[in-house]
Amino acid sequence: MKKSLFFLLLIFFCIQNATFCSDEVNLEFNDNFQKLSYNLTKYKGDKAELQKPIENTELIAEIENNIQNTDNISTPLTLQSGILNSIKKTADSVYNLQVSNLEAVSPLLTEQMTAHFENGPIESLHTWAAFQNNFDIMMAEGNDNSYAKYDLNLVNVLFDAKSRSEQDAFRIMLSPTHQHARPFMQQLFQDVYYETKRIPHHSILIGNSRVGTGLEGVQSPYTLPFLNRAQISRNLSNIRKVGMRVRGNFKYADYDIGTYSSDTYFSEFIPGAEFNSWINLKPLADFSNKYGKLTAGSGFSAGKRHATDYFVYGAGLQYNYKRLWTRAEYALSDGSNGASGLTSKRRQGWYVTLGYRLTKKAEWLVRYDEFDPDKSIGGNNRREYTTGINYYLKGQALKFVLNYIYCQNESANNSHRILIGAQLAL
Repeated sequence: MKKSLFFLLLIFFCIQNATFCSDEVNLEFNDNFQKLSYNLTKYKGDKAELQKPIENTELIAEIENNIQNTDNISTPLTLQSGILNSIKKTADSVYNLQVSNLEAVSPLLTEQMTAHFENGPIESLHTWAAFQNNFDIMMAEGNDNSYAKYDLNLVNVLFDAKSRSEQDAFRIMLSPTHQHARPFMQQLFQDVYYETKRIPHHSILIGNSRVGTGLEGVQSPYTLPFLNRAQISRNLSNIRKVGMRVRGNFKYADYDIGTYSSDTYFSEFIPGAEFNSWINLKPLADFSNKYGKLTAGSGFSAGKRHATDYFVYGAGLQYNYKRLWTRAEYALSDGSNGASGLTSKRRQGWYVTLGYRLTKKAEWLVRYDEFDPDKSIGGNNRREYTTGINYYLKGQALKFVLNYIYCQNESANNSHRILIGAQLAL
């Protein structure tokens, strides 16, 4: 049953990679409705000889004994057979694919969707796509604002190219999903950048990319533990901007520093400047196999857009030990220019997430999340209590998610949400 589902899923994507073989010949007929060809799976011969009418078993036997070469025969059924064989081979490779790294997404059809070039500066071009969708059921307490809807959260088409030396790369990521908050063309182009790794332990990135402070705020949506980011992440960061950033990665520390335009979604031409920095310390780097992996980070984002100044400070801690992992973050802002838009409001929030790998494929999660959207107003805190199950059928490339969220609002009615989602990367 599982293999049949993979087979149906991959049909469309595998046709272009088919290799044709001469397994059988289709039936054709002349004006007298006599057969001109028949199954030649095990025969070799000259195609011209096959155009004789096949009237009896003696002729068939003669053709079987005398025809020696049918390598060049190409008919509709031989093409179909080649396509089906290629699809079956691809489905088998995906079915047997083993993915243990959950910190990055490994698309299911990486090999099939990567083109390699013998000449020129580009060695490979990988074209892939990622999809996220969910059913969202919200039950509000004390009012009739409850709903049940289907959301196509994310559709991305990505083009990743690498140079022949593997020191340079570029990415173009498109998001064709419509957003009511902005025009289609502003939403369409997401990641558009060039990256070089010519300096040891460093990468320099120029273009439009996700920036901001925090551990989760800059995390890829494909590897998030829950369907929704924490409140400080989805309000104060989780945004892309044009600029230049330098990332360093060493044994005991890594950092991400960059200067950007304060514009978002290509809406204006440099309305101001922004500076971002984040530094992580890894004190257990020498003892991670014994005591686990510990990351402690802190940083800030400061900028100006037109007449509005903003500053966001954050700090985070993450610890992984065998099947258990936990993450905690705090953020404080005096104005911000993140995913929720430009604002001069002072905001504050924090969250704690705990995860446990039940099996190699199943993971249980729980999170407490608190956010104050405006510190100048009292009694408006928002708290979210979230628990969920992730099932990694093929790592992050094919996973299923179930989240339950209890939303507790000091200035609004409380609510319950159930999110049932899936992610597919091809």
